[in-house]
Amino acid sequence: MRKLMKAIVGMLMPVLLFSTMSAPSVQATITGPSNHAQSAALIDVTSGRILYSKDGDKELRIASLTKIMTAIVAIEEGKLDAKVKVNPSAFAKEGSSLYLKLGEEMTLENMLYGLMLRSGNDAASAIAEHVGGSEEGFVLLMNKKAEQIGLTRSHFLNPHGLDAEGHYSTANDLAKLTAYALHNPVFKRIVATENKSAPNPNESWEYSWHNKNKMLRLYEGADGVKTGYTKKAFRCLVSSATRNGQQLAAVTLNDGDDWNDHAKMLDFGFEHFPLVEIAKQEQPVQNMELVTGRGFKYPLAKGEEENINKKLILFDKRAQTNVGEKEQSTDPSFGLAGRIDMQLKGESIGSIPVYYKGSYIPPEPKVEDVTLGGIGEITTWLSAWKAVLGRLLSP
Repeated sequence: MRKLMKAIVGMLMPVLLFSTMSAPSVQATITGPSNHAQSAALIDVTSGRILYSKDGDKELRIASLTKIMTAIVAIEEGKLDAKVKVNPSAFAKEGSSLYLKLGEEMTLENMLYGLMLRSGNDAASAIAEHVGGSEEGFVLLMNKKAEQIGLTRSHFLNPHGLDAEGHYSTANDLAKLTAYALHNPVFKRIVATENKSAPNPNESWEYSWHNKNKMLRLYEGADGVKTGYTKKAFRCLVSSATRNGQQLAAVTLNDGDDWNDHAKMLDFGFEHFPLVEIAKQEQPVQNMELVTGRGFKYPLAKGEEENINKKLILFDKRAQTNVGEKEQSTDPSFGLAGRIDMQLKGESIGSIPVYYKGSYIPPEPKVEDVTLGGIGEITTWLSAWKAVLGRLLSP
């Protein structure tokens, strides 16, 4: 096993260096959609490519869009079936509320529905205290997650988004955060829900929550994400939609006509930046006894595909010589020869693994296998390796 782990380290080193690079915000020279927002951004969820940005790095108040971060941190750090208790600091929280009773208990999963569908500030505080030990402890987790994702112009002071000096983000950062969160199946399911019922321990009737996000009803293919408003932040919105297998997310801050503006932004993205297949799974590598380990798609404007460069990087073949015969049939490292790095106009846009022909090629990692937080546990060395491999080799 020790020799096998040394072999894995030898193969991982060049990939690990690559994985520290974030998806670039490459934009083509296409006139973006007009809108009324103070700041706006549009992102392709799969690739993380920013397709459109209007003052996207301007630091602004974000109101309840904060709860996108609250939700993903709670999902990754907490247990969905755990009971969350409403303590005095969460009870009767100002602003939008679920009107939870003092001492009431609700599962974290149901409270997350109330958080994202009805924007309950009481739910936000209760979740923060439950997951972080205190609201202050949870805020530390929020800012740590922001740093991990690469949000360089965001700072959180609370889990609900009520106005506070020093609590801010940007349209570009929120786009990146949303793209990250939408890769989580629990988050994705919650924000796409139009109506949700939950048990009410204090009354004979159930809670019934109708999603405030009108885009779910106004726009074809809409599947998220979150509304926001305060007297200082004004109207804020993050929406997402999926068409033809492509998911986009739009962000506007301080926009009095956000429903219409989001429709125009999403239309713009689907029309001008469709997903283009750059490589197919198990596609032969020219003049080599190699095949690609998975396919690769990227959102490209007309004429951009000709500017994509592919670079083959081979690992040291000797690193694989210690893999045992018994493990070769199922070990995803067996047969791994290297990777192909993709660049668009000199900027990295992703990477795919390449394998020796005839060797074992693992299936693409399932979402639950690479969710290393509270959803889905890694129980075996092989599944852990699959998770690492999937994360390191994904664009």
